[in-house]
Parts: sequence; structure tokens; C-alpha cells
Amino acid sequence: MVSFFIIFYLLITLGIGFWASKKIKTSGDFALAGKSLTTSLVGVTLFATWFGSSQIMGNPGYFIVDGFSSYITLILAAGICLYIVGQFYAKKLYRMNIVTINDFFRIRFNKKLETASSLIMVFSYPHWIAAQFVALAYLFNTVMGIPFGYGILLGASIVVFYTYIGGMWAVAYTDMVQSIMILLGLFILLFEVLHKTQGILPIFESQSPEFFKLTPQGGLDSWSEYIALLLAFTAGTIPVQEIYQRVFSAKNEKAARNGLFLGAILMVIMPSIPLIIGLGGVYLYPELLANGNSQDIIPSLVKIMTSVPVQVLFYGAMISAILSTSSGALLAPATVIGENLIKPNLKNFSDKNVLLFTRLSVILIAAISCYFAFDDSDIVGLVAASLSLILVCLFAPFTFGLFWKKASVTGAWSAMIIGGLTWFGCYMVDTRIDATIYGTVVSCLSMIVGSVLVPDKIKAQEKTGEVNTVVDQVAFEKQ
Repeated sequence: MVSFFIIFYLLITLGIGFWASKKIKTSGDFALAGKSLTTSLVGVTLFATWFGSSQIMGNPGYFIVDGFSSYITLILAAGICLYIVGQFYAKKLYRMNIVTINDFFRIRFNKKLETASSLIMVFSYPHWIAAQFVALAYLFNTVMGIPFGYGILLGASIVVFYTYIGGMWAVAYTDMVQSIMILLGLFILLFEVLHKTQGILPIFESQSPEFFKLTPQGGLDSWSEYIALLLAFTAGTIPVQEIYQRVFSAKNEKAARNGLFLGAILMVIMPSIPLIIGLGGVYLYPELLANGNSQDIIPSLVKIMTSVPVQVLFYGAMISAILSTSSGALLAPATVIGENLIKPNLKNFSDKNVLLFTRLSVILIAAISCYFAFDDSDIVGLVAASLSLILVCLFAPFTFGLFWKKASVTGAWSAMIIGGLTWFGCYMVDTRIDATIYGTVVSCLSMIVGSVLVPDKIKAQEKTGEVNTVVDQVAFEKQ
């Protein structure tokens, strides 16, 4: 019975994608939903995109083991990131009237940096998407008994279908429906757990004093991992395309900014619920940790302690969350491929062809992601790996280029290349301090040193340049 209703729900999701496909007339419709999203849609789609496998299946396991120090890195970091983007980045970038952040690299620096940043962006996403496919496979195995490998392929096929045909329109509408399912499922299971534990206090009273400490307690190694995760989930997520795909899809600047703030609030409050559920579940059923797979705690808990209708609702909610994240993550690199790698490099390329190649890119990215899903099944590890590359290569040129007048092309190349090579070298030799920390620091320093030693030939005031010119022009046209 549970399997039947889950299949029915998946068919509804595909139906929404098919309905949304009728709104797609141009590549702009596919990528940015016609720039028509309201504040609530921007906020909800941001929340639904980031509230996925890591928050539901990966984070509870870390929270049970590491306590509140993991709450800072895995929960608060995402809300802080969205707040920072809304407060400092969104206004300038929205006014540039661009489609991807790689368009910014072309306007602020040059076309070669646009291409390089686009390639880095595209290569960073398959790990993130793979994490979602792994989570779907775990769910399909728990609910319907589908073998893990087949579950990855099934989940990928569903996400590809409705993303391919419906683009950002499908993502936006399915995110709204899926977010409602997520909220219902989480709250029902939370009430079930708290009812059996007789409230939240017994759960926390059973924990050791170390559980409540906000910083790691294991020395240099623990601090290194802590800082690396904090960097990855705050600074590392600032330049990611799926944030700005929703910002640029907003109907106006105010909707974009307020949507980011709404998303930040949701990303702090809602991901806290699975942590309490997981902790309460282990309190009630310690054997859930016996198999060593902490990523399977919540699906197993649902199966143990809820009725069939609640199982249907909650499994549907979990699948909803992961489908939302998967579709948004697939659409982002596909858009970058179409807008920044194909469109600028092929002359006389019609918008219809751009739309076709963007859709085909969805399939390509999904295929690569499936490879990583089969290769590594650690959900949180996959997500962190995807963010590390963006952090050490793109954060510095993106941020300095937006806010520092003297940021130069040489500085941007230095940040990308030296930061990336430093990270890769430290990763290969397995330095005691996390490679992400080294890479981030070196990337920022390289950006500053390269810009000071080799400034752009035109005056710094002029180089501010096209960015402020575009921003001012768009602002003037709106008056």
C-alpha cells in the first residue's frame, strides 16, 4: 500500500513537470521562469533546493555523534549564507540583468574567465547531485525494497524527466507542492516521537555535557574539520548558481532580496526538526545505530513507529525534499553550459538551439552524477566535496570582483589557479589541516597579491566598470 501511494505521488510530480513545460517558449523561460517569481516562491524554492538528503538523512547522524558543534556547521551556516547574499550580493547582481553568475565573470573580468569559471561550476555539481541520488536510493530500498543500484537509476530518471521538460517553471511549482509535503511529514513524525519520549527534555537530559558544547572537543583534527565545514557551507555556497537562479528569476529586486531572507529563516528552523527526530529515535530505539549506517535512521524510524497513512505522508515528504534539491541542482549547471559555454562560443546559434542544448545538458550532468553516486555513498561527504571546489576557486574572484575596485584579471586567475592547486595538493598528501582551509586562504591572498602586482591596464575607477555601468543603467531604466 505504501509503495502504491509513493508511486502515485511520483506520477503527480511528473504531471506537474509536464504541465509546466507548456510555459517554456524560450531559453529564458527554461532558466529563469520568465523572471516572475514572487517573494514566497523565491524563498520556498531556495529552501526546497537546499533542504534535501543532507538535512534529512545525513545531518541527524552527525548531530547524534557530535552534538551542537555540528548544528553550527550544518544548520546555521546555510541560513547565514543566504542572509549574507540577501544583504550584500543580491542587489548588485540582480540589477545586472544576467542569467548566471558566470555572466558576471565575463562583464567584470573577461570572456576567458567566464569560460573557466563555468567549467569549474559545472564540475562541482555532480557530487552534490550524486548525494541526492544516493538518498533516493536509500528511500526506495527502505520503502519498496528496490536494490540500491536500481534506486539510483530510478531516482535520476524521475528528476531528469520533469527538469528536462519543465525547467525552472517545473522546479518552482513542484518545490511549492513538495515543501508543503515536507512540512506536514516532519511535524507529524516530530509529534509522534515527542509523544513517546514524553517531550523534548528527556531526550536532551540523556545526553552528556560535551553534547551541548558549540565547538569541537577533539583537538586540531576536529577543529580542522569544523572550520572546513563552516567555510564550505557559508562562503562556499555564496557563489553557487542555484541561489542566483532563484534570485534572477524574481519578478523584481525586492522579491529577490526578501525571498533570500525568507529562505534563510526556513533553512535555520526546518532542518532542526530532523535532528530532534533522529535524536529522539535513537533515544527510543538505540538499536537503530547498530548497523553503523546513521544515514538510515529516520527512514527506519518511520517504518518502526508510524501507521501506514503517516508512512505514506512522510516518505512522500522525504522524497519531495530530495527531488526538489536534485532538480534545482541539475538545472543550475545545465543553465551554465547552455548560457556560458555553448551560446557565446557558437555563432548564429538560435535561442531554440540554446534551449535544446540546455535540456540535453540536464541528461549529461545526471549521467555523471550517477557515476559518483555509485562510487561514494556518504551523503554529507559528497555535498562537502561539491562545495570545496567552488570555495577555493570561485569565492575570491567573485567576491573581490564585486566589491573591490582594484580586483584585476590577473588576480582572478591567480585566485582560481593557485587556490585550486593548493587545495588539490593538500588533499592528495592528506595534510592534517583540511585542504579546504589552505585552499581558501591561498585563493584570497592570491587574489589580492595578483591584483596589486598586476593591475588591469585601464584605470581602477573605469574598471569598476562595466559592473557599475550595467547596474546604473538598469536602475535608471526602472525609474
